[in-house]
Amino acid sequence: MFIKSIVIEGVEEDVKISHTEMGAEVTIERFTRRAGKHDVCIASIARDEDRESRFAKAKAVAAVILGTDRHGRPLGTNSMIHEVMTEMERVAGC
Repeated sequence: MFIKSIVIEGVEEDVKISHTEMGAEVTIERFTRRAGKHDVCIASIARDEDRESRFAKAKAVAAVILGTDRHGRPLGTNSMIHEVMTEMERVAGC
């Protein structure tokens, strides 16, 4: 059994983590007058990626979910970023 997708409610937008053949893709839904609703990929992880690069991508996703401070860092603790990474790995099947 594997999880196909997870939606995490963020500060401003919802983040969707979807299972792909290679791992997982993290998207947010955007609306523009010209294109209408469309998904924007903010991160993509592969199952065979090293832990450091997955953590860096989880940090970028956590910034969208939790918001950022004036320096652009996520407004959350290191354990919160690890929780985001755990969910990304769970969907990817790592």
